[in-house]
Amino acid sequence: MSTVNTQDDEDTFKILVATDIHLGYLEKDPVRGNDTFVTFNEILDHAQKNEVDFVLLGGDLFHDNKPSRKTVHSCLESLRKYCMGDRPVQFEILSDQAVNFHYSKFPWVNYQDENLNISIPVFSIHGNHDDPTGADALCALDILSCAGLLNHFGRSTSVEKIDISPILLRKGRTRIALYGLGAIPDERLYRMFVNKQVTMLRPKEDEDSWFNLFVIHQNRSKHGATNYIPEQFLDDFINLVVWGHEHECKIAPFQNEQQRFYVSQPGSSVVTSLSPGEAVKKHIGLLHVKGKSMKMQKIALETVRTFHIEDIVLADHPDLFNPDNPNVTQAIQAFCMEKVELMLDNAERERLGNPRQPEKPLIRLRVDYAGGFEPFSVHRFSQKYMHRVANPKDIIHFFRHREQKEKNDIDLNFGKWVSRPAEGTTLRVEDLVKQYFQTAEKKVQLSLLTERGMGEAVQEFVDKEEKDAIEELVKFQLEKTQKFLRERRTDAEEEKIDEEVRKFRETRKKNTEEEDKEVREAMTRARAHRSEDAVLAAASSDEDSMDMEMVGISDPSEGLPATLSRGRGRARGSTNQESASSSRTYKPVSVPAKHTIIDAFKPLKPNSSLNSSQAYSEDIIDVDSDPEDTSFVPSSKVNQRLSTTSSLSKRGSQSQTSRGVDFESDEDDAFMSPAISRRTK
Repeated sequence: MSTVNTQDDEDTFKILVATDIHLGYLEKDPVRGNDTFVTFNEILDHAQKNEVDFVLLGGDLFHDNKPSRKTVHSCLESLRKYCMGDRPVQFEILSDQAVNFHYSKFPWVNYQDENLNISIPVFSIHGNHDDPTGADALCALDILSCAGLLNHFGRSTSVEKIDISPILLRKGRTRIALYGLGAIPDERLYRMFVNKQVTMLRPKEDEDSWFNLFVIHQNRSKHGATNYIPEQFLDDFINLVVWGHEHECKIAPFQNEQQRFYVSQPGSSVVTSLSPGEAVKKHIGLLHVKGKSMKMQKIALETVRTFHIEDIVLADHPDLFNPDNPNVTQAIQAFCMEKVELMLDNAERERLGNPRQPEKPLIRLRVDYAGGFEPFSVHRFSQKYMHRVANPKDIIHFFRHREQKEKNDIDLNFGKWVSRPAEGTTLRVEDLVKQYFQTAEKKVQLSLLTERGMGEAVQEFVDKEEKDAIEELVKFQLEKTQKFLRERRTDAEEEKIDEEVRKFRETRKKNTEEEDKEVREAMTRARAHRSEDAVLAAASSDEDSMDMEMVGISDPSEGLPATLSRGRGRARGSTNQESASSSRTYKPVSVPAKHTIIDAFKPLKPNSSLNSSQAYSEDIIDVDSDPEDTSFVPSSKVNQRLSTTSSLSKRGSQSQTSRGVDFESDEDDAFMSPAISRRTK
């Protein structure tokens, strides 16, 4: 690796590199709640003191896909405090920013906005924790980008082909091509690399004179056959890869012998899992780039809570522990207390040299009790360290290595077939579903859906709270299968239908691209369905609140008609508006009846009820309706209610007009929005 002179000059880029900050992690914890915010301030403080040209983040700035108001507020506060100012930005952008930020309403870098005063630009890709989701495919980084405090890049929405266009930067005679790719499901991206569907575009002029910097947020270590991205997939013209998502700090650039580029893995800035990889000292990097040379300077983070972890195998101490001894449990507990006290002493010595470090450390003692031993009460043990450690409930972790000999049971043992992951590794719901159905008995095997499609639907349901994901996938696949059977004109015999369904399912499993499209289409329908429900709920709530304000109370003894109360909100302004709004009806979201494959062959019967004089309307009337009334009422009653409502609104409007009061219409209320509902490496 070529190095550069640490002396700053007009040709040297200084870039602060960090990944996986996870703002908002355990924000409700009384001890660890502010850890992420304090460390984020330290990172930006280093950027300001070192007068860097820009900050480069490798994803997972936020821990949750939908961060809380406190988390968003703290992030905005820090960015405004450290990244805004009068210090001029010393580099320029040469690429077409409309291509680099094409998904933004403000397709240009924030420091070039005439309405903002940015001194330290921040460039960031999204991670798997804060990735775009929902009907509009927005993420928390888009909020920061819209506010002008961060530049979100590396976003790709296509599942067929990804073209990564670089942001071209120039400072003096040094030119950097900054590539970025936000988090994509590993299996999908792996397949796209194999199929040559990922292209990294290069500058047309002097392509060999650029320093090529690539930021990625994927699994680097192998978690399965395709649940990671091998470094060999990346192009060999890259000079440095900043790899996010992996939390173990390996920030010193390491050269890939095959591709010849260097890889830097900054790791996380907060401990999110009590695993050995998280116990490595946390660092950020100060990257110097001059020409085609670079140097990575490690900066230790001082505000990170110290973490100590140790493993004990009880079977390795036969001189101390005998399973047949009735007092062996007390002996094990005393031995564990000695180990914890030793780790606390080490943590205290480490903190004495760093007063900015939090007082209470994280302690983890993993005890392997295989060999006939019994675990003691973790709750009672943790009570002794309630005021000395930051994680009293998680100090002790008992585990037992599985024995190699297993019984050959006839019944399916789910726990036997699904192996438990090592502590600190991530087992995705999608993989668990796939593994279950592949090893399940024949009677519970999927016959219509595919394991992959069902796994992704369950993943959407768990991680992003898409409550209609599974239902929409089932309906979508059922519709496609029924259409296939109609086109094949299959005889209405159950055996032939089952055979055709099996063939159709196997064809879909082989065509992975088509299956990806189907799953994405089903997820899009689920998001649109959720948005429609939210809009209808908000509209219905608004109507109810307005109707409550417009109900007047009169004294029956005076024989006067009821008048409209003024209320706190805005009322309708005219008679026409009033009667139109009051008689408004809402159609319910249609829920199709449950169909089977056999139903696809039944002839459609005309709906004779539409011609009947006793036909029922499917309009839901929420004006003057009693909560106990049914939602489906005869058409004659609907007309009667509409006329009654119209007369009531007419009287109300005349009463308001006689007082000389004119109100705006509710139709332009810009603040009517659905409620926002509330994802770990």
